[in-house]
Formats: sequence, C-alpha cells, structure tokens
Amino acid sequence: MTSSGPDSAEPGRQGLTVAKIAHLAGVSAPTVSRVLNGQPGVALGTRQRVEAVLREQGYQRRESGPAAILELVFHALESLWALEIIRGVEQVAREHGLAVVLTEMQGRLTPGRAWTEQVLARRPAGVIAVFSELTVQQQSQLATRSIPLVVLDPTGEPLHRTPSVGATNWSGGMAATRHLLDLGHRRIAMLSGPTEWPCCRARLDGYRAAMDAAGVPVDPDLVRVSTLYVEGGLRDGGELLRLPAPPTAIFTANDLQAFGVYEAARQAGLRIPEDLSVVGFDDLSFTRWAGPPMTTVRQPLVRMGAAAARMIVALAGGEELEQHRVELATELVVRQSTAPPSRR
Repeated sequence: MTSSGPDSAEPGRQGLTVAKIAHLAGVSAPTVSRVLNGQPGVALGTRQRVEAVLREQGYQRRESGPAAILELVFHALESLWALEIIRGVEQVAREHGLAVVLTEMQGRLTPGRAWTEQVLARRPAGVIAVFSELTVQQQSQLATRSIPLVVLDPTGEPLHRTPSVGATNWSGGMAATRHLLDLGHRRIAMLSGPTEWPCCRARLDGYRAAMDAAGVPVDPDLVRVSTLYVEGGLRDGGELLRLPAPPTAIFTANDLQAFGVYEAARQAGLRIPEDLSVVGFDDLSFTRWAGPPMTTVRQPLVRMGAAAARMIVALAGGEELEQHRVELATELVVRQSTAPPSRR
C-alpha cells in the first residue's frame, strides 16, 4: 500500500487503519474501503455506522493532491442569477486549471444519495453548494475525505465553521426601502421570498427596519411571501394592486418578481413609475432593458461565485481561511422605475 492508501495511518492518528475502523464498526475491511471510496454496494445502515466511527476517530483521508475538478451544485438553473455565479466560479477555476462539474437538482434543495456517492468517487478539489442544503451526514462524508465544502447563499444556517459566501441582504433591503421613502412613498409593499431562507428574511427585515426608522407603520396587507419567479410577482403583485388601498410602490425580493409586477401593473392599466414605483433585487442583465429600466439592488453575483471558488482553492491547498463567512456589499442602482407617488 502507498502512503495515500486506505490502510495507511493519518497524521496524528497513528494506528488508525482500515482494519481498526472495520473492527470498531463491526464490519469487514473491504466494506470500509467501499465506504471510503464512495463505492455502491453498502447498505445504508452499515454505511452510516462506518461514517460514525470515522467521525468519532477524527479520520481524514490523506490524498496525494486535490483532483482537478470543482463541483458546483445548484438547486435549479432557471435564471441569469445562476449564470452569473457560474461565471465567477469559472473565472477562478480556469486560473487554477480546474474543470467545473455542474449539478442541477431540479428544484430540490438537498442532493440525493447517488450524487453523494459520485462526488466521493470523483474526489474533487472541493464542492460549492449554491442555494442548496447538504445534510449533516453528507457534510461529514466530505470532511472525512478532506473534500472542502463552501456554501453560497445558504438556505439555512451552515454547520459550525462551514465556510459560506453571501451578500449584505439586510442593507440592500434597507437601501431599497429608504429610497422609496425618500421619494415620498408611504404605502410601500414588500414581496418577499420564502422567509425560512436567510437571504429572503434579511431583505424583509431590512425593509421593516427602514419603515420603522422612518416612523411609517407596516401594513400587514402589504407584505406577501411569494415565489422567486416571474409568476410569483405577477400573481401576488396583482393581488396587491387590487387592494382597496393599493401600494404606491413595491419592493421585491428579486428581479424576476419585479418583472412579474411590471406585467401585473400593465394588466391593471397602471404606468411605471407614474402610477407605481418598483424596485427589484439582484441587478440581472435584463433589468437595464426593461420598460422602463428597473431600479434594483445590485448583488455581486460574479464576485460571490469567485469568492467561493477562491475559498475552495485555498482549502484544497491546506491553507487556513482568514474568514469563514464572507458577505459582499450590495448597491442600490437607481434607474427609471421609481419616482415620487402621484397625487391621484
């Protein structure tokens, strides 16, 4: 066996061999080897028992070097939002001679067992999970094989010290709402995304903070939780505009929702910004070509993808990260979809 083989002892773990792990887990050595190599053919309960021993013993497999692959996992690839992140990851990967392997989970937040086994078998330089949730067991499996994980826009609180990248969502929500308040709006609606997701909750909290700071009560009828798609903005934006006292401005959790609000306003016979001001979030490329060009909060998606990839490269090279949580600044971009409220 070479020093990188599964029977070798780990630094600081002298004597921790496949045979010893097999003894502690009550399984055969070939079974431990299959678990370590991410191979199929091991019952789920047996695999979990071996993984538990590996975690308890602090086992980390020593590799000859990271594979020339960077795994990028998305819950869905349905908008330019994902493309911007991919661009950032690809820029850094190219600089370091890494190929990017892309997985889409078709709307599911957690990868399945098949994906886990494939990744463990490929042994990439690292995994970037975008708006996705890896289970505690999946994160432990990656850690056991020294495959670093970075979470971008986590949908929940990452495990302790799991590196993550995000944006200043609370500040962005506050800046967008303050802009509308400064224009003179008081009936300002908020279309949030699912509030169990930290990024959406932070944007909603920023909206509430701005309204509170201005001494403007938030009308509960003007706050809606919607889907982060055009259809959500069209449906829930339309409901807002049909209220007896409709909003004069709507701040949305992303640009796709805002685009849906544009269509809801058109169907209601309202003009933007003369009758309704709209602010989005993300600053996707289509916003500057919308009619009228959209005021939005720029989220540095390319830089976020690049930051996550740089973390992976550093961790794969055995470096310690200066920060385990990186938040990049958002910026309000004022265009032509916002104006003072009309005196109707």
